[in-house]
Amino acid sequence: MNKINSIIMRAPKRSIFETVANLELWPKILPHYRYIRYLERSPDRNVVVMAATRSGIPISWTSEQIIDRENFEVRFHHLKAFTKGMRVIWTFQETAPGVLVEIAHDLQFRMNLFAPIADKIIGDFFIHNIAYKTLRCMKAHVEAKANTAAT
Repeated sequence: MNKINSIIMRAPKRSIFETVANLELWPKILPHYRYIRYLERSPDRNVVVMAATRSGIPISWTSEQIIDRENFEVRFHHLKAFTKGMRVIWTFQETAPGVLVEIAHDLQFRMNLFAPIADKIIGDFFIHNIAYKTLRCMKAHVEAKANTAAT
């Protein structure tokens, strides 16, 4: 399963990157996120339990987060639950209209027989929807912050 969500954000690249990397901020600015709980914490690597909702359906997963400031990437590796083994990468590319922020999800299903059904349920219904909401809300937050700083 490969899913990609992207959006253009009009704010400084570093500000967008640091906002994405700051998981403590997520439940405050992303209404569909219920909580983030740290199991391990350091400046560039965290292990967290993340919890969100999709149309009122609560979901949660455990993930390792790697913050790569040199390459402007935030990477996640899901460690438990239905998405165990999934790799997620946030990238930030400056373009003429603004910063293209992309979230790519990659998961090889453990049971190939169920892959088409799992792709529709896990990939389309949950991941694609939640990633889209995350990008929209993140965009609203960083652009409002950038506009406030500019005035």
